[in-house]
Amino acid sequence: MTSSDPIRLALVDDHRMLLGALTEWIRNAATDINMVAAVTTWPELLTHPEFPVDVVLLDLDLKDNIPVSLKISTLKTTGVKVVLMSTYSEPNVVREALAAGALGYLVKSEEADMIAEAIRAAAVGESFISAELDLALNSGEVGGAPKLSAQERRVMALYGGGEPVKAVAFQLGISEETAKSYLKRIREKYRVAGIDVGTKVALRKRAIQDGILLQTESSAPA
Repeated sequence: MTSSDPIRLALVDDHRMLLGALTEWIRNAATDINMVAAVTTWPELLTHPEFPVDVVLLDLDLKDNIPVSLKISTLKTTGVKVVLMSTYSEPNVVREALAAGALGYLVKSEEADMIAEAIRAAAVGESFISAELDLALNSGEVGGAPKLSAQERRVMALYGGGEPVKAVAFQLGISEETAKSYLKRIREKYRVAGIDVGTKVALRKRAIQDGILLQTESSAPA
């Protein structure tokens, strides 16, 4: 897959309504993602003519008694990246899935554009975890820096360094709307960690404090 090729995505979920809704949304709104398979069972994925794909969006709650760690390791051996979806976010289950090699973990209530971002992150080998899950995984660490993905750190460094959103988007090769979505996620992750970075100045100060931005990188007012 080159950077100009669409990401070949397979979706596995036993809720047909969600399958249909996500397929429709991705086809209409995410032109860089090509949904090549939407199936309701694990065997259907493995035997699908389009398999192996680039990324699999996999329902954690499939009632088939196959351990998720086995599914993830099977996909990894074929070079497929995995993003898991679930209706709940039990921290131990999330940790097990990430330890097994899943690159993303989403609750099904996540906004559709964030699901697309998780798929894009996985396609290039980056992790993606929702703000709520980040808090659940790091409970007891309120006041500490939340875990940001590599792309979130890039956005925070550029924006905190004084760049306008449009310039951040241009430098990272993403749309302005996507850059705004990243900023929204960054602020939400800090918010659930008990830290307010609602203004650009507050975000810049925090970026310096957390080692994302060097103080000399910007002449913006502190």
